[in-house]
Amino acid sequence: MDIRQLKYFLAIAEEGQITSAARKLQMAQPPLSQQLKLLEDELGVKLFERGPRSVQLTDAGIILRNRAQQILELADSTTREINDFAKGMKGTITVGTVSSSGATLLQDRLREFHKMYAGIKFEIHEGNTFMVIDLLNKGIVEVGIVRTPFNTTNLECKYSSAEPMIAVMTPDYDWSEGEAFMEVGELQNKPLIIYRRFEQLIREACIDQGFEPSFFCMNDDARTTLLWANAGLGVGIIPKSAFGLVNNSNLLYKEIRSETLRTRVAAIWMKDKYLSSLAAKFIECFG
Repeated sequence: MDIRQLKYFLAIAEEGQITSAARKLQMAQPPLSQQLKLLEDELGVKLFERGPRSVQLTDAGIILRNRAQQILELADSTTREINDFAKGMKGTITVGTVSSSGATLLQDRLREFHKMYAGIKFEIHEGNTFMVIDLLNKGIVEVGIVRTPFNTTNLECKYSSAEPMIAVMTPDYDWSEGEAFMEVGELQNKPLIIYRRFEQLIREACIDQGFEPSFFCMNDDARTTLLWANAGLGVGIIPKSAFGLVNNSNLLYKEIRSETLRTRVAAIWMKDKYLSSLAAKFIECFG
């Protein structure tokens, strides 16, 4: 199994037809079919179920597709890094980030780092916290930027300052006009829009105040929370620094007074694993 075969395999998986994949790859169909057969023979499994006009991935094929995408991304990153080095550049840092860390990362930290190391480039992979940690484990990124809470097992961490959570809403939902702060108890009976990872944190804070929260929408991106709240569908709860991630022209916010509902952005990297000097310099500027 080599990089070329993985590219062929992914082309077939994306096109759903060997003929279309061959056309996309600008090659004849018989050699492509032969390469697929060689790959299946080497792995000892069927990767596709053949139909009269299309092919469908088998369970083994789905596993290989996910791994092949990661392998090709890593190969491309390595090629770019070597090319940068050959041209006398300072290299590329691969970073995995969650959406709600964007505002924190783009504040003074990144600007100052760019001033000091203008030749360094960035390759950003975005996803939720679990995806970012998975990318670290697989070596696709060197540094992750995530939010607490998360499992710190096998991770080194450098934290930024803690920040409060805020409730964001349109004026129609403003039950205490003009108030900049609120208590957790004021969330009772409100249709809450939350980032799924904060569910337990928010639920426990509400239960401590004697009520069960009403979750109207749970999602996997702070930007979705803002967009839904901006549309007037409920009250969103997000970290304060995430307020500016999307257009919030219809929104106002109230800072929630709670020592429990606080979160921090953290730079994370793998314990006992090689860390490039570029990544180490980036981490130094964080926090």
